[in-house]
Amino acid sequence: MEKLTTNGIKISVETFYQENYSRPLENKYIFAYKVHIENKSSKVVQLLRRHWYIKDSSGAVREVEGEGVIGKQPTLSPGESHSYVSWSPLISDLGKMYGTFLMLNKDNDTQFRVSIPEFKLIAPFKNN
Repeated sequence: MEKLTTNGIKISVETFYQENYSRPLENKYIFAYKVHIENKSSKVVQLLRRHWYIKDSSGAVREVEGEGVIGKQPTLSPGESHSYVSWSPLISDLGKMYGTFLMLNKDNDTQFRVSIPEFKLIAPFKNN
């Protein structure tokens, strides 16, 4: 599990290879990931947007940007957390993701970015 804290917001990410949905002979590899967001600051914050970089070992790079996460823009008081699960396809059995969340400090109406730690997407058979 990868973890990183920025401006009092801790992001943890855990990955899972989705063998049942992947088709290695067709260069289709599916990975799920669970993101856990913890507000360790003393401010009320809201997640507004996400910005992901997705890279695989073939050299392909994709950017994904949009509002919220899985259709939500959660508000977190100090000590609260939010988790969600999403997924990403790759055309190789090895890759990585990283990015940022755009957050709003509800106490003073200012926006700030929180880094999402880089995490690897590795098909289990690649580790042998």
